[in-house]
Amino acid sequence: MGRIFCVANQKGGVGKTTTAVNLAVGLAVSGRRTLLVDLDPQCNATTGLGCEPCDRHPLVAGDPLRRALVPTATPGLDLLPGSRTFRDVEALTQGDAGQADRLRQYLCGGIGAYDYVLIDCPPSLGQLTQTALASSTEVLMPIQCEYFAMEGLAQMIEVIRRVIDQQEHQLEFGGIVLTMYDDGLELTHEVDREVREFFGEIVFDTVIPRDVAVSESPSHGKSVIDYAPRSRGARAYVELCMEVIGSE
Repeated sequence: MGRIFCVANQKGGVGKTTTAVNLAVGLAVSGRRTLLVDLDPQCNATTGLGCEPCDRHPLVAGDPLRRALVPTATPGLDLLPGSRTFRDVEALTQGDAGQADRLRQYLCGGIGAYDYVLIDCPPSLGQLTQTALASSTEVLMPIQCEYFAMEGLAQMIEVIRRVIDQQEHQLEFGGIVLTMYDDGLELTHEVDREVREFFGEIVFDTVIPRDVAVSESPSHGKSVIDYAPRSRGARAYVELCMEVIGSE
């Protein structure tokens, strides 16, 4: 079975979906068969790849995984699109304790074809994020280089530890990536030092810079790697991809 990354952070606006999309594209470009699962009711991972949200979320509708997948413009990258339908959002976010097993079994139905699966989660610690964590082998957490970067991390870490402590799951801390990095700001370096001192080796060496190309690319339905391949943001996500592959 391939590596299943849960891309999660309870704070919004930290580059979570941007990281999920660009890392997925980078892995696919490197020759790894990759699946991106959109579990965020905002469906930004879906639209960020130029695809349309579903009328019914495949996890709720019960469609077989192979029938629910949508090919993307990137060879080797498939998408399980999200849904904004209210009843589907409610069904996903208010699922019972068995939902993690159902999600895991659902993914296992076709996951053998993929080297990497990335699950984009909503910005919360609710049932949907916990379900994704329990269905993954690794958690990847983007942290924005801002004043409130460490706010709420204690709760996030506690949820992750609870899942890790459950013997039937094999979740590990895949890594932390610093996003929206402005090398000219002292605050950025302060956050960098604090995060690395607290978390140590699980923080990726690669940092994702503030780059207008990264912000513009979703409006064109593309990753920054496709939209502006020579930009600083694209280079950073390629380097992050190499780090992830290097940890295989």
